[in-house]
Amino acid sequence: MSEQDNQNKLDLFNEFFSIKHLFNINIVQPSLKEIPTFEQFIHSIPLPFKLATDVITLDQAALRPLQALSGVAGQLVEYLNHQTQKIDLLVGYILSQQDQESNRYQGISFGGSGIVFKHTQQLQVGEHFELKIFLLEENCAIFCYAKIIEIIENNGEYEHKTIFHHIRDEDREILVRASLHQQSKQLQLFAQQRKEKK
Repeated sequence: MSEQDNQNKLDLFNEFFSIKHLFNINIVQPSLKEIPTFEQFIHSIPLPFKLATDVITLDQAALRPLQALSGVAGQLVEYLNHQTQKIDLLVGYILSQQDQESNRYQGISFGGSGIVFKHTQQLQVGEHFELKIFLLEENCAIFCYAKIIEIIENNGEYEHKTIFHHIRDEDREILVRASLHQQSKQLQLFAQQRKEKK
């Protein structure tokens, strides 16, 4: 990858907001010499990952119109939220079964354009791989392909910055919302800590 091409990838990575947050990922080197086309990628997404995205998308679409209503509708929203939580628990369990320990690494930040993960060994810039992202507290798991665009050594470990190569639009949107939700939680925690120090 040329220096200019690499700079373009870094610029693309920085177009989306990302947040520092610890999460599990699975990395698998593609068995094929060539990266699959987007259509082949879509057909290769494991069913639990499709299910997770569909559940999140349906929940948000169903609850959005009801949130503006009050009175009895508020009770209905509360009931539906409880039903959603039950489904989330089930989906979370199914997704946890997809997290294979032998392929597990530590993600340290994520956003709509890519992730950063730690590895004890230095991989290669330009390398593609299959990636499973597990943000289980957000009931979110994403299957995608990513490409390493930068590697930084930090205390004997290597931080690998990646950009998504193949990802569904709805999955990217879920990651963006999850990053904003995590930021909101972090800001609330900082505010709480400031109050406690006073």
